[in-house]
Amino acid sequence: MMTGVLPDILAPGLQVVICGEAAGAMSLERGHYYASPNNDFWKLLHESGLTPRRLQPDEDATLLGYGIGLTDLDKGEGMDIPRFRRKMEQYRPAWVAVHSMKVARLLHPKPEFGLQAWRLADSKVFVLRSPSGAARGPKQLGSWRELADLLKEE
Repeated sequence: MMTGVLPDILAPGLQVVICGEAAGAMSLERGHYYASPNNDFWKLLHESGLTPRRLQPDEDATLLGYGIGLTDLDKGEGMDIPRFRRKMEQYRPAWVAVHSMKVARLLHPKPEFGLQAWRLADSKVFVLRSPSGAARGPKQLGSWRELADLLKEE
């Protein structure tokens, strides 16, 4: 059982790094990203076409094989934007996708959902709808599908 933060799932040259705000209590308890049954992250990854099957939280490390990395902005010491930017400069993913408008606003003064006109290091940026169960609705999956379509064009 882990407490505090989850380790990054990152490698150089990924197609996309998905960044959330901070790991939730159930994720920390289980030691895997998006472990709460109320979070639709794994469902959205699959239904959008980002993964060929629906993965389970304990398979989070296998995302690297699909060119997907995971991290959170808050690694136990608050929202550390400079540290996050350094990580993205180090790993240089083609895309960075954030699924929190709060995170997006910390990275840029006027983000909108979808493809951004600005970049983070050399990475294109996409703001996703939250995978939280509270955000369920047609726009939620549409946002994830839009990202998947853009990644397929690469």
